[in-house]
Amino acid sequence: MIGFRPEARHDFDEILRLVRPGARVLDVGCGEGVLLERLYREKSVDGRGVEIGPDAVSACLAKGLAVMQGDAERDLAEFSDASFDYAILSQTLQAMRAPRTVLEELLRLADRAIVSFPNFGHWRVRMSLLRRGRMPETRALPEAWWETSNIHLCTLRDFTDLCADLGLRIEAASALVRDRPARPMNPLDMIENWRAEQALFLLSRRTPVHPPETEQRDLFA
Repeated sequence: MIGFRPEARHDFDEILRLVRPGARVLDVGCGEGVLLERLYREKSVDGRGVEIGPDAVSACLAKGLAVMQGDAERDLAEFSDASFDYAILSQTLQAMRAPRTVLEELLRLADRAIVSFPNFGHWRVRMSLLRRGRMPETRALPEAWWETSNIHLCTLRDFTDLCADLGLRIEAASALVRDRPARPMNPLDMIENWRAEQALFLLSRRTPVHPPETEQRDLFA
């Protein structure tokens, strides 16, 4: 989870709200299992995790979490189609070499994907770049350009364009700013591309493998 300060986990609160109890969940890039542990405890999910860091995997296993060591860009192919109800990629998409392919994989192996990332269109990022003439360093993007793991930063507009290109349904979207709780947003509204420091999306295919239990709002409809 690249760039999100550990003391501010309102994105986890929003993910907990979106995931239905007892669901099959895959947390991709699960770190030390903080979110996965909450999902077990608060939503009684059938949860699995994938994490590339051996120390983080060891920390997960010590908590009794079902986590495998693997690279999200190679090892998701090990999972069968529609193996999960939700695949979660929290604050990691921007560190992927092929984010388009990763999104496609998430929605191959799960009915829904929950994806969050820092918004490079946020006004603080724009002002930092305009004022300093250098790659911005903000609360959401704290590392210098030469040491960051972020290689595919995007704006809300970039991401919604990609979703449209892939034929994905945006069922819900939330904005996160500083230490405030997540708030619902319409990601197609231009002002949100300025206001949202972080963005979180609930995505599905246009034709789901398993019909949803309750109808969700389609922001592209």
